[in-house]
Amino acid sequence: MSNGNSVRLIPLGGLEEIGKNMLLLETEQDILVVDAGQLFPDEELPGIDLVIPDFSYLRKKAAKLRAVIITHGHEDHTGALPFLLKEFNLPVYATRLTLGLIKAKLAEHGLAKKAKLREIKPGQTLNLNSFQVEF
Repeated sequence: MSNGNSVRLIPLGGLEEIGKNMLLLETEQDILVVDAGQLFPDEELPGIDLVIPDFSYLRKKAAKLRAVIITHGHEDHTGALPFLLKEFNLPVYATRLTLGLIKAKLAEHGLAKKAKLREIKPGQTLNLNSFQVEF
């Protein structure tokens, strides 16, 4: 962070479970979303195909949303991205390989042309309002 504000870390999924990874970094002015994963249900959830994080908090704070940063291309980190992007028009930052996986997923959901995908490189620094992120 470059402006000295405090940061709240808000997990919307991924704690005490394998999957559904989503973490929010929130300052007074901005929110970054880190990962947007899904969870594959087990036999305790018959008839459910996939489980995604609850976006209720994001809906309340939509004006503060700035970007999505995807750490890697596994489904537990990218599977909810199409659902997130259907609701929020956000740029998505990821490495080239991860973007390739994401593009295929977004195409399945009719979002390939609409999505704002941004390639990042190792060591690159990105300024996103309150945040300075190094990859």
